[in-house]
Amino acid sequence: MTIRKKLLATLAVGTLGLVSFRAASDNERYFEIAKNLDIFATLFKEVNTYYVDEVTPAKLVKTGIDAMLRSLDPYTNYIPEDDIEDFRTMTTGQYGGIGASVVKRNGKTVVQSAYEGYPAQKAGLLPGDEILDINGVVVDKKSNADISKLLKGQANSMVKLMVTRYGQDKPIQIDITRDKIQVDNVPYTGMISGDVGYFQLGGFTVDAGKEVRAAVTKLKEQGAKKIVFDIRDNPGGLLNEAVNISNLFIDKGLDVVSTKGKVTEWNKTYKALDVPLDTQIPIAIITSNRSASASEIVSGVLQDYDRAVLVGERTFGKGLVQATRPLSYNSQLKVTTAKYYIPSGRCIQEIDYAHRADDGTLGKFPDSLRTAFKTTAGRTVYDGGGVAPDIEVQDREIADITRILLQKSYLFDYATRYRAEHSTIVPARQFKLSDVDYQKFVTYLQGKNISYSTDAEKALTDLSKKVKEEKHYDDVKLELEAIRKKVTVNKANDLQRFKPEIKELLEQEIVSRYYFEKGRTEAGFDDDPNIIAAVAVLNDPNRYAALLKPTGQAASARKSAGTK
Repeated sequence: MTIRKKLLATLAVGTLGLVSFRAASDNERYFEIAKNLDIFATLFKEVNTYYVDEVTPAKLVKTGIDAMLRSLDPYTNYIPEDDIEDFRTMTTGQYGGIGASVVKRNGKTVVQSAYEGYPAQKAGLLPGDEILDINGVVVDKKSNADISKLLKGQANSMVKLMVTRYGQDKPIQIDITRDKIQVDNVPYTGMISGDVGYFQLGGFTVDAGKEVRAAVTKLKEQGAKKIVFDIRDNPGGLLNEAVNISNLFIDKGLDVVSTKGKVTEWNKTYKALDVPLDTQIPIAIITSNRSASASEIVSGVLQDYDRAVLVGERTFGKGLVQATRPLSYNSQLKVTTAKYYIPSGRCIQEIDYAHRADDGTLGKFPDSLRTAFKTTAGRTVYDGGGVAPDIEVQDREIADITRILLQKSYLFDYATRYRAEHSTIVPARQFKLSDVDYQKFVTYLQGKNISYSTDAEKALTDLSKKVKEEKHYDDVKLELEAIRKKVTVNKANDLQRFKPEIKELLEQEIVSRYYFEKGRTEAGFDDDPNIIAAVAVLNDPNRYAALLKPTGQAASARKSAGTK
C-alpha cells in the first residue's frame, strides 16, 4: 500500500469514527428528549387523575412551559393562541381600539391619557375620567387585561363608555367608534432652537426606519443643522428596522450588525444597502439604562463609526436576537437564536445566562473580562456591558416627597382639576405655574395622605433598634428624640424645599391635558439635563469633534463607565 493510500485509509477510519461518535451522541440526545417527554406526559396524566382538586390542563401545562423557558433567559417565551394578538401589536404597533391608556387605581378604572388624533380623544374622553362600564359591563372588579380586551375590537365597531368626570354631577355616556390604532415609533419631532432639531424614537415596529427618515427630513426642512436623537427607554424591536435606521446615517455598503448562533446557516451580516439620508449632520444620541436591544444596535453602530456623540447613561446590555417559531394549535415560540455583534466586533450582552450559580442566580460579565475594541477612528470601546455614552449624564434622583406625589397620583389628579377649571393655557413652552398657583396646589394637598419615611428617618429607626438591642437606648434616648424632631420639622417643609422639581412635573402634567404628550415633551426641554447636555455639545463644534477622535476623553473609553 502506498503512503498516499495509507494516509487516505487512516483519514477514512478517523472520519468514520467521528461520524459514529456524532451519530451515537445524537442518538443519546434524542433518547433523552423522548424519555423526558414521556415522563412529563405520564406525570401530567397522574396529576390530572389523582390530584385532590380539579386542575386546568392548559393552565398547568403553560405553567410548566413558562418555568422551563424562564430557566434559559427572559426573552424565550411561549405565546399561546389567546395572546397572539397582543404579540402582533408589539411587533407591528397596530391594533383595533380607541387610542387611550387606561389604568386601575385604588379600585377605579381611570383614563391615563387619550392619544391625540385618535377616536377616544375625538369623542371627548379626557384624562382623569373614571370608566364605570364598557358596553354595559361593569368594570370595577375587572383587571387591566380584561379592560383592554373590552376596549379593543374591530375597526368601525362602536364601544359605549359610561364615565364620571371631575366637575360633572352625573355620569356621562361617551360613544366611541373604534379604529385601527398605529402606535407611532417616532412620537415627537420638533425644533429645540433655531438650528437644533429633536426627535424621539419610542419603538422598532414596522416602518420605524421610514418614520425616522421622515422626521429627520422634516427637521432639516425646518432649518435643523444639528440633531438630538432621543432613544431613551426604547426597549427595542425588529432587527431589520435597526438596520434601516442605522443606514440613514452611514455610507452604503458598510456592515451594520452580525448575528451568530448555534444554527450556523442562520448566521448573517446585515449591511447598509441603501443610499444614506445624511452622513454629515452632527448627531447627539440620548440613551438611558432602559435603552435595549435594537436601540443598542443603532446607538452602538453610530458610535462604532464615530458618527454620533452619545449622551446619557450606559444602555441596558441586551445583545441577544430572538426569532419566532410556529407551534401547533396556532401558538408560537419566541426563542433566543443568536448574539449580535456591532461593527467594532463587540457584543454588548451584559448578563451571562449560560452560567448560573448553584442557587440559580445570574452574574454579569465582570470588568476584568471585558475586551477592548476600536471604533473606525481608533477610539477605545468595550464589550460585555451595554453601550457606554461619550458624555455621562446621571438620571436625577427625585425627592421622597415628589415620589409620593407621583405614586399617589396627586399631581395627576390636580392636573385633572386644573383642566376643568381652565379652558385654555398658553403654549406648552411658555406655560409656567406662578407662586400663587403652586400655593393652591399645596392647599389642595391639605388632608391628603402624604406620609413617607425619609432616608434619615429610616436610619434613625435602625439606630434606635440597634442601641436597644445593645442596652444603650436610655443613654442616648434624648439625643435621638431631638434629632427625630428636627428631621420631622425639616420634612414638613419638603413641599417648599423641593418646590422646583415638584412644580416642573406638575407643569408638564397640566400641559399634557391641553397639548397631549407632545406638549409634555416640549414643557420639559428647559429642564431635562440630558437634552441640555446634548444641545450643549452640538453647539460646541470643537468639543463635538474632539469627542470623536482617539484622544477624546469620552466615557465610552473607560472600561467601567457607567457601571450599574
